Amino acid sequence: MIGQRLEIRQGQGLVITPQLQQAIKLLQLSNLELEAFVEAELERNPLLQRDEPEGDGPEAPDKVSDAASDGEMSFGDGVGQDSVASMDAGSDDVYGDAAPGERTSDRMTDEAQPGLSDWSSAGKGGQVFEGDGERPDAHELTLWEHLQAQASSAGLSPADHAIALTLIDATDEGGYLRGEMAEFADRLGVGLDRIEAVVTVCQGFEPTGIMARSVPECLKLQLIERNRFDPAMGALLDNLDLLARRDLAGLKKVCGVDGEDLTDMIAELKALTPRPGAGFGGEPAQTVVPDVHVRPDPAGGWRVELNADTLPRLLIDKRYHGLVQAGARSDTEKTFVADCAAQASWLVKSLDQRAKTILKVSSEIVRQQDAFLAFGVEFLRPLNLKTVADAIGMHESTVSRVTSNKYVSTPRGVFELKFFFTAAIQSVDGASTHSAEAVRHRIKAMIDGEAQDGDVLSDDRIVEILKETGIDIARRTVAKYREALRIPSSVERRRMLKTA
Repeated sequence: MIGQRLEIRQGQGLVITPQLQQAIKLLQLSNLELEAFVEAELERNPLLQRDEPEGDGPEAPDKVSDAASDGEMSFGDGVGQDSVASMDAGSDDVYGDAAPGERTSDRMTDEAQPGLSDWSSAGKGGQVFEGDGERPDAHELTLWEHLQAQASSAGLSPADHAIALTLIDATDEGGYLRGEMAEFADRLGVGLDRIEAVVTVCQGFEPTGIMARSVPECLKLQLIERNRFDPAMGALLDNLDLLARRDLAGLKKVCGVDGEDLTDMIAELKALTPRPGAGFGGEPAQTVVPDVHVRPDPAGGWRVELNADTLPRLLIDKRYHGLVQAGARSDTEKTFVADCAAQASWLVKSLDQRAKTILKVSSEIVRQQDAFLAFGVEFLRPLNLKTVADAIGMHESTVSRVTSNKYVSTPRGVFELKFFFTAAIQSVDGASTHSAEAVRHRIKAMIDGEAQDGDVLSDDRIVEILKETGIDIARRTVAKYREALRIPSSVERRRMLKTA
């Protein structure tokens, strides 16, 4: 029979408090998104006010809030350990043990806080992180995301991949690479020929003509792809100023063609795209404001400091709180005042925790990548989330949120924190790691030797050989590296050998 009945069941579950959700959401925001969120909270909560620094000059106090740190930390100081620990969701974070102001849970939903997405689906910054799957708030792919994805699958060494990311950051909305190549070489500590080699690889990305340094170079790349570039067309590209002036007689002379050929060449140019990056979505690029500054320490090492200009300074107006609290008469008014006070107090604390967490993670990354700062991009160490998380005693997801959309200013330039994460291949004994580039080179060398041996190696056989030499690698990773090197499968290579 079908009927209704009541049952009592007992179970255990993890329920994240609304306050902890807010702290986690704040952690993953960029400084621009955080500023917009704080502005919305200032309009919504009458008890919040900005802590305006005295004076108009840059000598602003380094405090984050009433209980903030000095915004500065050296290695080993251990600053902010207690505050930062609360950013990780523990098993005791349940509603029954919530912080004051739990009645504000209805005010802390995404609808009440524009600009914040569900914390559980936050992206994981860094090219070595796994994707989160399709998100409901997926945005249109930007040019920079499109180029970064291609750079990750281009088979570049860790050092060259880091150079590519730097060049992609210097690409404007139209798709042109801006900046002096010598300046990039000096910043990254490599030779100019190394920069030019990476530029050549990047100019092979889609769309064709991307990351050119001038209009003639952009058009030349597109003509080469169409197999329409010849000396006459090269002369035309070198004299685009004559074309702009409609000096057809001069163009015929420098190109060495007649009027009919020149008309066809001009028609071919008109069919090209002078701004290959214009077809991508996303808002125009905004100036990057670093969240962290890294400077050489006179005593040795590096000094890591928060950028005080990006830290919102909020205070609770206790005087006004006392006035409105004394004037509240109905239960509704008293509840509203209490909720505003609890929300304001928790927000100030969350901002303080956010600043300390960013500083703690950034300091560990700088410690791990000290050689890069001192000697250049060739000395980037293999680094992943777990290494940083274990070193500072935090969860990987927290480190992931910190490194997303956060930037650090160093003597070698401004980089996103995820820039410092590079891939590594574990040894069989687990005691050491091998760079991904070294493993790719070994795979290529083995396949190149097939012609002499006459024995075509399958991906499984390559895995076995690598494990015999102490490299622990999966078959799908070998296949990925082989495809990145544009090497056919073993079946296709065997067919090619038989044909030869």
